[in-house]
Amino acid sequence: MNYEKEKLLAASRSRVMKAMGHPTRIFMVDLLAKQDLTVGDLTEAVGADVSTVSKHLSLLRQAGLLVDRKEGNKVVYSLICPCIMEFIHCIDDVIYQDAEKGISCVLPGAKITTGSGGST
Repeated sequence: MNYEKEKLLAASRSRVMKAMGHPTRIFMVDLLAKQDLTVGDLTEAVGADVSTVSKHLSLLRQAGLLVDRKEGNKVVYSLICPCIMEFIHCIDDVIYQDAEKGISCVLPGAKITTGSGGST
């Protein structure tokens, strides 16, 4: 059986995951899922210099997650694929489940409440 197409898809998936593989970029994607933001907005939120934020934005754009547009003398960034948040929320579920396992060892029957209001 030939797996070349599957290998190419795996490589493309890896490129997107690699772009998401930094806490600052995940934070920026989370912010952009809520609203479009300028480089200045993101720089303030992240607490880094413009150059660093621009490099993170460039990686996310190259991975196909963001698009930018000019508004006057500002560049505004938008999340192209809001569905990436489903992936992030799936990761959150893994974290909550792992935390619940750790707490249940110390406090049997303890439950962790997720940020969405439910429990895992």
